[in-house]
Amino acid sequence: MRPVLFAMLPDLVLLDVAGAAEAFRSANGLVPDSYDLRFVAPMSSVRSGVGLQLHRLEPLPRRLEDHSIVVVIGVVGHGVRFDDPAIQRLIQWLQTVVLNETVTLMCVCAGSVIAAKAGLLRGLQCTTHHDHVEELAQVEPTATVHANRIFVEDGRVLTSAGVTAGTDLALYVIGQHLGHQVAAAVARNLVVYMRRSGTDPQLSPWLMHRNHIHPAVHRVQDAVSKNPSANWSATQLAAVACMSERNLGRLFADHAGCSPLDYVQRMRVALARELLTNSKLDLERVAERSGFSSAHHLRRVWRRWESQAPSAQRAASSL
Repeated sequence: MRPVLFAMLPDLVLLDVAGAAEAFRSANGLVPDSYDLRFVAPMSSVRSGVGLQLHRLEPLPRRLEDHSIVVVIGVVGHGVRFDDPAIQRLIQWLQTVVLNETVTLMCVCAGSVIAAKAGLLRGLQCTTHHDHVEELAQVEPTATVHANRIFVEDGRVLTSAGVTAGTDLALYVIGQHLGHQVAAAVARNLVVYMRRSGTDPQLSPWLMHRNHIHPAVHRVQDAVSKNPSANWSATQLAAVACMSERNLGRLFADHAGCSPLDYVQRMRVALARELLTNSKLDLERVAERSGFSSAHHLRRVWRRWESQAPSAQRAASSL
């Protein structure tokens, strides 16, 4: 079980906490005992930005267990008040506990500015809410601050634009720990889109085409993602959905933006990409395990979705 510590402050942005916490809680429902959620603060009670009082918070621990996640959240207002005693105590605590090289630091919204003041973003790529981008650049001039990004990952430090983007960041972390299928299932449970755009972090192929809530389409996608290399046909996919091939094709076009068989090919290419990156199998074996009839077939389909050849993917992963 991986501890997740939410660092709570007076005037905190409640959605910064609730969105990410609910994602981790939902992940526990799918993979029990994955995360241990804890809520720590410089004082036992804080008042959130919306006025909700939060009590019986844990004190800031002197030490963190290995592989803990620390979530630094934002506070309301256009600037972080560094003269606030609670923020000063949190900064001092961060400077001590994040020295543990197994600790992952997640910053939501203005939490990035607080982490920067603690010296934890020195020389890193990062982001924050658009209201705090200039402030973040001033607090840590050595950092490369990206505007208009959902989140940025640099080593064990992850920063997000905040508010709802904190949920996106939590889903990404869950995907890294528990797998893309679990992250997609959590997103579905939360009824949220996996939001990305051209300048945002690349959307995992395992999560593409899932920005919808149609149960039959999700049922087919779940079946394919569990076993992309199976001998899927239009008839078999329609049987999973309990409807005709024509109706399933129409629903996929409306809700997923692709055809059912295109989705199968996309998942097979994603599986082949992982095998090329994480194994030494030759291309013929990679094709076989990914559900393609031959290496030639894999190359032909690969060109539809990837800009580089399979050989280039393997070469890049070995650098």
